[in-house]
Amino acid sequence: MAKEKTVFYCQSCGAQSSKWMGQCPSCREWNTFVEEAVTVTKGARRPSRQESRAKVTKLREIEATGEERVATGILELDRVLGGGIVPGSMVLVGGDPGIGKSTLLLQVCRLLTESGRPLLYVSGEESLQQIKIRAGRIGEFGDSLSLLCETNLDVISEIVKQDRPQVVVIDSIQTMYNEGVSSAPGSVSQVRESTGNLLRMAKDLGIAFFVIGHVTKEGVVAGPRVLEHMVDTVLYFEGDRHAAYRILRGVKNRFGSTNEIGVFEMRSSGLTEVKNPSEFMLGGRPKGASGSVVACSMEGSRPILLEVQALVCHSNFGLPRRAAVGIDFNRVNLLMAVLEKRVGLKMGNCDAYVNIAGGFKMNEPAIDLGIVLAIVSSYKNRPIDEKAICFGEVGLSGEVRSVNMAEQRIMEAKKLGFTSCILPEAAKGALPKIDGIRLIGVRSVRDAMEVLL
Repeated sequence: MAKEKTVFYCQSCGAQSSKWMGQCPSCREWNTFVEEAVTVTKGARRPSRQESRAKVTKLREIEATGEERVATGILELDRVLGGGIVPGSMVLVGGDPGIGKSTLLLQVCRLLTESGRPLLYVSGEESLQQIKIRAGRIGEFGDSLSLLCETNLDVISEIVKQDRPQVVVIDSIQTMYNEGVSSAPGSVSQVRESTGNLLRMAKDLGIAFFVIGHVTKEGVVAGPRVLEHMVDTVLYFEGDRHAAYRILRGVKNRFGSTNEIGVFEMRSSGLTEVKNPSEFMLGGRPKGASGSVVACSMEGSRPILLEVQALVCHSNFGLPRRAAVGIDFNRVNLLMAVLEKRVGLKMGNCDAYVNIAGGFKMNEPAIDLGIVLAIVSSYKNRPIDEKAICFGEVGLSGEVRSVNMAEQRIMEAKKLGFTSCILPEAAKGALPKIDGIRLIGVRSVRDAMEVLL
Protein backbone atom coordinates (compact mmCIF):
# COMPACT_ATOMS: atom_id res chain seq x y z
CA MET A 1 0.00 0.00 0.00
CA ALA A 2 1.25 3.48 -0.87
CA LYS A 3 0.82 6.16 1.73
CA GLU A 4 1.26 9.87 1.10
CA LYS A 5 2.84 12.16 3.66
CA THR A 6 4.20 15.70 3.72
CA VAL A 7 7.87 16.50 4.20
CA PHE A 8 9.56 19.90 4.32
CA TYR A 9 12.78 20.24 2.28
CA CYS A 10 15.40 23.00 2.46
CA GLN A 11 15.85 24.48 -1.03
CA SER A 12 19.41 25.48 -0.19
CA CYS A 13 21.02 22.29 1.09
CA GLY A 14 18.35 19.58 0.73
CA ALA A 15 17.85 18.90 4.44
CA GLN A 16 14.40 17.56 5.35
CA SER A 17 12.15 17.99 8.35
CA SER A 18 8.74 16.78 9.43
CA LYS A 19 7.63 20.33 10.19
CA TRP A 20 8.29 23.80 8.87
CA MET A 21 11.15 25.79 10.41
CA GLY A 22 12.14 29.38 9.85
CA GLN A 23 15.88 28.64 9.82
CA CYS A 24 17.46 25.51 8.42
CA PRO A 25 19.50 23.78 11.17
CA SER A 26 21.93 22.42 8.56
CA CYS A 27 22.92 25.42 6.41
CA ARG A 28 21.53 28.21 8.65
CA GLU A 29 19.56 29.81 5.81
CA TRP A 30 16.25 31.54 6.55
CA ASN A 31 12.87 30.80 4.92
CA THR A 32 14.16 28.03 2.66
CA PHE A 33 11.85 25.17 3.74
CA VAL A 34 9.13 24.20 1.27
CA GLU A 35 6.43 21.59 1.66
CA GLU A 36 6.45 18.59 -0.69
CA ALA A 37 4.34 15.46 -0.83
CA VAL A 38 6.17 12.13 -0.87
CA THR A 39 4.84 8.62 -1.34
CA VAL A 40 5.93 5.89 1.07
CA THR A 41 5.36 2.24 0.11
CA LYS A 42 4.93 -0.25 2.94
CA GLY A 43 5.09 -4.00 2.88
CA ALA A 44 7.40 -4.30 -0.14
CA ARG A 45 9.28 -7.63 -0.19
CA ARG A 46 13.03 -7.48 -0.58
CA PRO A 47 14.39 -9.67 -3.39
CA SER A 48 16.56 -12.61 -2.42
CA ARG A 49 20.12 -13.03 -3.68
CA GLN A 50 18.98 -15.65 -6.20
CA GLU A 51 16.38 -13.21 -7.61
CA SER A 52 18.74 -10.26 -7.72
CA ARG A 53 20.68 -9.55 -10.94
CA ALA A 54 23.61 -8.04 -9.05
CA LYS A 55 26.89 -9.86 -9.62
CA VAL A 56 30.07 -9.61 -7.59
CA THR A 57 33.21 -9.30 -9.74
CA LYS A 58 36.79 -9.53 -8.57
CA LEU A 59 39.05 -6.61 -9.40
CA ARG A 60 41.61 -8.66 -11.32
CA GLU A 61 38.88 -10.05 -13.60
CA ILE A 62 37.96 -6.59 -14.89
CA GLU A 63 39.63 -5.56 -18.14
CA ALA A 64 40.93 -2.00 -18.04
CA THR A 65 40.18 -0.01 -21.19
CA GLY A 66 41.50 3.43 -22.07
CA GLU A 67 39.23 6.44 -21.89
CA GLU A 68 37.95 7.43 -25.32
CA ARG A 69 37.70 11.17 -25.06
CA VAL A 70 36.03 13.40 -27.62
CA ALA A 71 37.77 16.72 -28.24
CA THR A 72 35.35 19.66 -28.12
CA GLY A 73 37.50 21.88 -30.38
CA ILE A 74 37.85 24.44 -27.56
CA LEU A 75 41.26 23.89 -25.99
CA GLU A 76 40.45 25.83 -22.80
CA LEU A 77 37.37 23.65 -22.18
CA ASP A 78 39.28 20.46 -22.97
CA ARG A 79 41.93 21.50 -20.44
CA VAL A 80 39.35 21.87 -17.66
CA LEU A 81 37.60 18.61 -18.60
CA GLY A 82 40.92 16.75 -18.46
CA GLY A 83 41.40 16.20 -22.19
CA GLY A 84 37.91 16.13 -23.67
CA ILE A 85 34.43 14.66 -23.23
CA VAL A 86 34.20 11.17 -21.73
CA PRO A 87 31.30 9.13 -23.21
CA GLY A 88 28.74 8.26 -20.55
CA SER A 89 29.76 11.15 -18.31
CA MET A 90 27.58 13.89 -16.87
CA VAL A 91 28.91 17.47 -16.61
CA LEU A 92 27.20 20.15 -14.53
CA VAL A 93 27.88 23.75 -15.64
CA GLY A 94 26.95 26.51 -13.19
CA GLY A 95 27.32 30.27 -13.18
CA ASP A 96 25.56 33.59 -12.80
CA PRO A 97 22.77 34.52 -15.22
CA GLY A 98 24.07 35.94 -18.49
CA ILE A 99 27.68 34.88 -17.94
CA GLY A 100 27.78 32.62 -21.01
CA LYS A 101 26.87 29.05 -20.01
CA SER A 102 24.42 28.48 -22.86
CA THR A 103 26.67 30.29 -25.33
CA LEU A 104 29.65 28.08 -24.49
CA LEU A 105 27.71 24.84 -24.86
CA LEU A 106 26.15 26.03 -28.12
CA GLN A 107 29.66 26.72 -29.41
CA VAL A 108 30.66 23.19 -28.38
CA CYS A 109 27.71 21.85 -30.36
CA ARG A 110 28.76 23.87 -33.43
CA LEU A 111 32.31 22.47 -33.35
CA LEU A 112 31.12 18.90 -32.79
CA THR A 113 28.75 19.11 -35.76
CA GLU A 114 31.76 19.63 -38.04
CA SER A 115 32.66 15.97 -37.48
CA GLY A 116 29.06 14.85 -38.06
CA ARG A 117 28.38 13.69 -34.50
CA PRO A 118 24.66 13.51 -33.62
CA LEU A 119 23.79 16.06 -30.93
CA LEU A 120 20.63 17.06 -29.09
CA TYR A 121 20.10 20.47 -27.45
CA VAL A 122 17.15 20.46 -25.04
CA SER A 123 15.95 23.88 -23.89
CA GLY A 124 13.34 24.47 -21.24
CA GLU A 125 13.76 28.25 -21.16
CA GLU A 126 14.07 29.44 -24.78
CA SER A 127 12.03 28.87 -27.90
CA LEU A 128 13.45 27.42 -31.10
CA GLN A 129 13.49 30.87 -32.70
CA GLN A 130 15.48 32.34 -29.82
CA ILE A 131 18.07 29.57 -30.04
CA LYS A 132 18.28 30.10 -33.80
CA ILE A 133 18.99 33.82 -33.33
CA ARG A 134 21.76 33.11 -30.81
CA ALA A 135 23.22 30.39 -33.03
CA GLY A 136 23.33 32.83 -35.95
CA ARG A 137 25.73 35.07 -34.02
CA ILE A 138 28.05 32.15 -33.28
CA GLY A 139 28.51 30.80 -36.79
CA GLU A 140 27.45 28.07 -39.20
CA PHE A 141 26.12 24.79 -37.78
CA GLY A 142 26.10 21.34 -39.33
CA ASP A 143 23.03 19.21 -39.95
CA SER A 144 23.71 16.79 -37.08
CA LEU A 145 22.40 19.16 -34.35
CA SER A 146 18.78 18.70 -33.28
CA LEU A 147 16.83 21.11 -31.08
CA LEU A 148 14.04 20.26 -28.64
CA CYS A 149 11.97 22.60 -26.49
CA GLU A 150 10.53 20.36 -23.76
CA THR A 151 10.47 20.19 -19.96
CA ASN A 152 8.81 16.79 -19.48
CA LEU A 153 11.62 14.39 -18.62
CA ASP A 154 9.66 11.33 -19.79
CA VAL A 155 9.32 12.78 -23.29
CA ILE A 156 12.99 13.74 -23.36
CA SER A 157 14.02 10.24 -22.26
CA GLU A 158 12.03 8.59 -25.05
CA ILE A 159 13.54 10.87 -27.71
CA VAL A 160 17.07 10.26 -26.40
CA LYS A 161 16.57 6.48 -26.40
CA GLN A 162 15.22 6.56 -29.97
CA ASP A 163 17.73 8.96 -31.56
CA ARG A 164 20.81 7.92 -29.51
CA PRO A 165 22.80 11.19 -29.83
CA GLN A 166 26.40 11.20 -28.63
CA VAL A 167 26.06 14.45 -26.65
CA VAL A 168 22.95 15.92 -25.00
CA VAL A 169 22.72 19.45 -23.54
CA ILE A 170 20.03 20.15 -20.91
CA ASP A 171 19.27 23.87 -20.42
CA SER A 172 18.50 23.96 -17.55
CA ILE A 173 17.96 21.22 -14.95
CA GLN A 174 15.74 23.48 -12.81
CA THR A 175 13.10 23.64 -15.58
CA MET A 176 12.78 19.86 -16.01
CA TYR A 177 10.08 17.89 -14.21
CA ASN A 178 9.24 14.26 -13.65
CA GLU A 179 5.56 13.30 -13.67
CA GLY A 180 6.20 10.75 -10.95
CA VAL A 181 7.11 13.53 -8.50
CA SER A 182 4.25 15.70 -7.30
CA SER A 183 6.31 18.80 -6.43
CA ALA A 184 6.83 21.78 -8.73
CA PRO A 185 9.74 22.09 -11.23
CA GLY A 186 12.88 23.44 -9.63
CA SER A 187 12.10 21.99 -6.22
CA VAL A 188 14.52 19.78 -4.34
CA SER A 189 12.72 16.55 -5.21
CA GLN A 190 12.34 17.39 -8.89
CA VAL A 191 15.99 18.41 -9.34
CA ARG A 192 17.23 15.32 -7.54
CA GLU A 193 14.98 12.87 -9.41
CA SER A 194 15.57 14.52 -12.80
CA THR A 195 19.33 14.39 -12.35
CA GLY A 196 19.14 10.76 -11.24
CA ASN A 197 17.16 9.75 -14.35
CA LEU A 198 19.53 11.57 -16.69
CA LEU A 199 22.54 10.01 -14.95
CA ARG A 200 21.14 6.51 -15.41
CA MET A 201 20.60 7.20 -19.13
CA ALA A 202 24.15 8.48 -19.47
CA LYS A 203 25.64 5.34 -17.92
CA ASP A 204 23.33 2.84 -19.65
CA LEU A 205 23.52 4.35 -23.17
CA GLY A 206 27.04 5.80 -23.07
CA ILE A 207 25.80 9.32 -23.85
CA ALA A 208 27.61 12.42 -22.56
CA PHE A 209 25.25 14.89 -20.84
CA PHE A 210 25.93 18.59 -20.27
CA VAL A 211 23.54 19.99 -17.67
CA ILE A 212 23.21 23.73 -17.00
CA GLY A 213 22.34 24.67 -13.42
CA HIS A 214 21.16 27.96 -11.99
CA VAL A 215 23.11 29.39 -9.07
CA THR A 216 22.00 31.06 -5.86
CA LYS A 217 23.11 34.48 -4.62
CA GLU A 218 25.99 32.76 -2.80
CA GLY A 219 27.29 31.44 -6.14
CA VAL A 220 26.48 27.73 -5.70
CA VAL A 221 24.18 25.59 -7.82
CA ALA A 222 20.58 25.94 -6.72
CA GLY A 223 19.04 22.83 -5.25
CA PRO A 224 20.34 20.13 -2.93
CA ARG A 225 24.07 19.71 -2.44
CA VAL A 226 23.67 16.09 -3.45
CA LEU A 227 23.31 17.30 -7.06
CA GLU A 228 27.04 17.99 -7.24
CA HIS A 229 27.83 14.60 -5.72
CA MET A 230 25.77 12.76 -8.33
CA VAL A 231 27.41 14.14 -11.48
CA ASP A 232 30.91 13.30 -12.73
CA THR A 233 32.18 16.83 -13.34
CA VAL A 234 31.21 20.23 -11.92
CA LEU A 235 32.30 23.39 -13.76
CA TYR A 236 31.72 26.95 -12.60
CA PHE A 237 31.81 30.13 -14.67
CA GLU A 238 33.37 33.00 -12.71
CA GLY A 239 33.74 36.68 -13.41
CA ASP A 240 31.55 39.71 -13.80
CA ARG A 241 29.08 39.29 -16.63
CA HIS A 242 29.63 42.97 -17.55
CA ALA A 243 33.40 42.40 -17.93
CA ALA A 244 35.05 41.03 -21.06
CA TYR A 245 36.64 37.89 -19.59
CA ARG A 246 35.25 34.69 -18.13
CA ILE A 247 36.96 32.01 -16.04
CA LEU A 248 35.81 28.40 -16.24
CA ARG A 249 36.95 26.51 -13.14
CA GLY A 250 36.66 22.78 -12.44
CA VAL A 251 35.36 22.12 -8.93
CA LYS A 252 34.95 18.36 -9.30
CA ASN A 253 36.24 16.02 -11.99
CA ARG A 254 36.28 12.23 -11.82
CA PHE A 255 38.31 12.02 -15.04
CA GLY A 256 40.93 14.72 -14.51
CA SER A 257 42.41 17.42 -12.32
CA THR A 258 40.30 19.94 -10.42
CA ASN A 259 43.02 22.60 -10.41
CA GLU A 260 42.78 23.61 -14.06
CA ILE A 261 41.01 26.75 -15.30
CA GLY A 262 39.99 28.01 -18.71
CA VAL A 263 39.99 31.71 -19.60
CA PHE A 264 37.59 33.13 -22.17
CA GLU A 265 36.79 36.56 -23.55
CA MET A 266 33.20 37.49 -24.36
CA ARG A 267 32.76 39.02 -27.81
CA SER A 268 29.83 39.68 -30.10
CA SER A 269 30.42 36.34 -31.85
CA GLY A 270 30.55 34.37 -28.59
CA LEU A 271 33.28 33.23 -26.24
CA THR A 272 36.88 33.37 -27.49
CA GLU A 273 39.75 31.49 -25.89
CA VAL A 274 42.46 33.45 -24.10
CA LYS A 275 45.52 31.29 -24.71
CA ASN A 276 47.90 33.49 -22.68
CA PRO A 277 46.03 34.72 -19.57
CA SER A 278 49.17 36.29 -18.09
CA GLU A 279 49.58 38.72 -20.98
CA PHE A 280 45.85 39.38 -20.97
CA MET A 281 45.72 40.17 -17.23
CA LEU A 282 48.80 42.43 -17.25
CA GLY A 283 47.44 44.62 -20.05
CA GLY A 284 47.01 48.26 -18.99
CA ARG A 285 49.34 47.97 -16.01
CA PRO A 286 50.34 51.44 -14.69
CA LYS A 287 53.97 52.53 -15.00
CA GLY A 288 55.89 53.99 -12.08
CA ALA A 289 53.00 53.62 -9.63
CA SER A 290 53.57 52.55 -6.04
CA GLY A 291 51.64 49.67 -4.52
CA SER A 292 51.79 47.53 -7.68
CA VAL A 293 53.77 44.30 -8.09
CA VAL A 294 53.53 41.26 -10.36
CA ALA A 295 53.19 37.89 -8.63
CA CYS A 296 52.99 34.39 -10.10
CA SER A 297 50.37 31.80 -9.16
CA MET A 298 49.79 28.27 -10.41
CA GLU A 299 46.39 27.05 -11.60
CA GLY A 300 46.88 23.35 -12.13
CA SER A 301 49.78 23.03 -14.58
CA ARG A 302 49.47 26.61 -15.85
CA PRO A 303 51.46 29.54 -14.39
CA ILE A 304 49.57 32.84 -14.37
CA LEU A 305 51.17 36.23 -13.74
CA LEU A 306 48.92 38.64 -11.86
CA GLU A 307 49.17 42.25 -10.80
CA VAL A 308 48.68 42.66 -7.05
CA GLN A 309 47.64 46.18 -6.11
CA ALA A 310 47.60 47.74 -2.65
CA LEU A 311 46.57 51.15 -1.35
CA VAL A 312 47.61 52.16 2.17
CA CYS A 313 46.60 55.57 3.48
CA HIS A 314 46.16 57.30 6.83
CA SER A 315 42.80 56.63 8.50
CA ASN A 316 40.62 59.53 9.59
CA PHE A 317 38.68 57.35 12.01
CA GLY A 318 39.59 55.46 15.13
CA LEU A 319 39.04 52.08 13.50
CA PRO A 320 41.03 51.61 10.26
CA ARG A 321 39.35 49.90 7.32
CA ARG A 322 40.57 46.76 5.60
CA ALA A 323 39.30 45.46 2.25
CA ALA A 324 40.44 42.65 -0.04
CA VAL A 325 39.19 41.81 -3.54
CA GLY A 326 40.25 38.52 -5.11
CA ILE A 327 42.24 37.52 -2.00
CA ASP A 328 41.25 36.00 1.31
CA PHE A 329 40.49 38.88 3.69
CA ASN A 330 41.86 37.04 6.72
CA ARG A 331 45.10 36.31 4.85
CA VAL A 332 45.63 40.03 4.25
CA ASN A 333 45.14 40.80 7.96
CA LEU A 334 47.61 38.05 8.85
CA LEU A 335 50.29 39.41 6.51
CA MET A 336 49.80 42.95 7.80
CA ALA A 337 50.29 41.66 11.34
CA VAL A 338 53.56 40.04 10.21
CA LEU A 339 54.74 43.39 8.82
CA GLU A 340 53.96 45.15 12.08
CA LYS A 341 55.61 42.56 14.31
CA ARG A 342 58.60 41.39 12.24
CA VAL A 343 59.44 44.46 10.15
CA GLY A 344 58.27 47.26 12.43
CA LEU A 345 55.85 49.02 10.09
CA LYS A 346 53.19 50.83 12.13
CA MET A 347 49.99 50.41 10.15
CA GLY A 348 47.53 50.34 13.03
CA ASN A 349 46.21 53.78 12.03
CA CYS A 350 46.15 53.16 8.27
CA ASP A 351 43.43 52.00 5.91
CA ALA A 352 44.53 49.16 3.63
CA TYR A 353 42.94 48.00 0.37
CA VAL A 354 44.33 45.03 -1.57
CA ASN A 355 43.13 43.98 -5.01
CA ILE A 356 44.07 41.51 -7.76
CA ALA A 357 43.68 43.36 -11.05
CA GLY A 358 41.49 41.66 -13.61
CA GLY A 359 39.05 40.07 -11.18
CA PHE A 360 40.91 36.81 -10.57
CA LYS A 361 40.34 35.05 -7.27
CA MET A 362 43.50 33.45 -5.89
CA ASN A 363 44.04 31.51 -2.67
CA GLU A 364 47.48 30.05 -3.35
CA PRO A 365 50.02 30.92 -0.61
CA ALA A 366 52.64 31.67 -3.31
CA ILE A 367 51.22 35.18 -3.80
CA ASP A 368 51.88 36.09 -0.15
CA LEU A 369 55.18 37.77 -1.04
CA GLY A 370 53.48 39.84 -3.72
CA ILE A 371 50.81 41.03 -1.27
CA VAL A 372 53.43 42.00 1.31
CA LEU A 373 55.60 43.91 -1.17
CA ALA A 374 52.58 45.73 -2.65
CA ILE A 375 51.50 46.86 0.83
CA VAL A 376 55.00 48.04 1.75
CA SER A 377 55.40 49.81 -1.60
CA SER A 378 52.18 51.77 -1.08
CA TYR A 379 52.99 52.48 2.57
CA LYS A 380 56.42 53.95 1.69
CA ASN A 381 55.18 55.39 -1.63
CA ARG A 382 58.06 53.77 -3.52
CA PRO A 383 57.39 52.05 -6.87
CA ILE A 384 58.73 48.57 -7.57
CA ASP A 385 60.75 47.66 -10.66
CA GLU A 386 58.30 47.00 -13.51
CA LYS A 387 60.43 44.14 -14.87
CA ALA A 388 60.49 42.21 -11.59
CA ILE A 389 58.14 39.48 -10.42
CA CYS A 390 57.95 37.66 -7.09
CA PHE A 391 56.46 34.56 -5.52
CA GLY A 392 56.78 32.80 -2.18
CA GLU A 393 54.81 31.89 0.92
CA VAL A 394 55.24 34.12 3.97
CA GLY A 395 55.20 32.55 7.44
CA LEU A 396 54.30 34.12 10.77
CA SER A 397 57.98 34.63 11.60
CA GLY A 398 58.45 36.70 8.47
CA GLU A 399 60.31 33.94 6.63
CA VAL A 400 59.77 33.31 2.91
CA ARG A 401 59.04 29.64 2.36
CA SER A 402 59.48 27.58 -0.78
CA VAL A 403 56.65 26.79 -3.22
CA ASN A 404 56.26 24.12 -5.88
CA MET A 405 56.81 24.43 -9.65
CA ALA A 406 59.27 27.31 -9.32
CA GLU A 407 60.88 26.61 -12.69
CA GLN A 408 57.57 26.81 -14.57
CA ARG A 409 56.82 30.17 -12.92
CA ILE A 410 60.22 31.57 -13.88
CA MET A 411 59.97 30.40 -17.50
CA GLU A 412 56.55 32.09 -17.82
CA ALA A 413 57.99 35.35 -16.49
CA LYS A 414 60.96 35.10 -18.85
CA LYS A 415 58.64 34.53 -21.81
CA LEU A 416 56.77 37.77 -21.02
CA GLY A 417 59.95 39.85 -20.82
CA PHE A 418 60.63 40.09 -17.08
CA THR A 419 64.31 40.47 -16.19
CA SER A 420 64.40 39.63 -12.47
CA CYS A 421 62.56 37.29 -10.13
CA ILE A 422 62.36 37.41 -6.32
CA LEU A 423 61.86 33.89 -5.01
CA PRO A 424 62.55 31.87 -1.83
CA GLU A 425 66.20 30.98 -1.25
CA ALA A 426 65.23 27.33 -0.73
CA ALA A 427 63.55 27.18 -4.15
CA LYS A 428 66.48 28.89 -5.88
CA GLY A 429 68.94 26.25 -4.67
CA ALA A 430 66.96 23.44 -6.31
CA LEU A 431 66.71 25.14 -9.73
CA PRO A 432 68.95 24.51 -12.76
CA LYS A 433 70.75 27.39 -14.40
CA ILE A 434 68.31 29.65 -16.26
CA ASP A 435 69.68 32.29 -18.64
CA GLY A 436 67.98 35.55 -19.51
CA ILE A 437 66.49 36.33 -16.10
CA ARG A 438 68.17 37.25 -12.81
CA LEU A 439 67.14 35.11 -9.86
CA ILE A 440 67.26 36.72 -6.42
CA GLY A 441 66.76 34.39 -3.47
CA VAL A 442 65.43 35.83 -0.20
CA ARG A 443 65.04 34.24 3.21
CA SER A 444 62.71 36.76 4.85
CA VAL A 445 60.36 39.63 4.07
CA ARG A 446 63.01 42.10 5.20
CA ASP A 447 65.45 40.71 2.60
CA ALA A 448 62.86 41.15 -0.16
CA MET A 449 62.21 44.73 0.92
CA GLU A 450 65.92 45.55 0.77
CA VAL A 451 66.15 44.17 -2.76
CA LEU A 452 63.14 45.91 -4.31
CA LEU A 453 62.66 48.97 -2.12
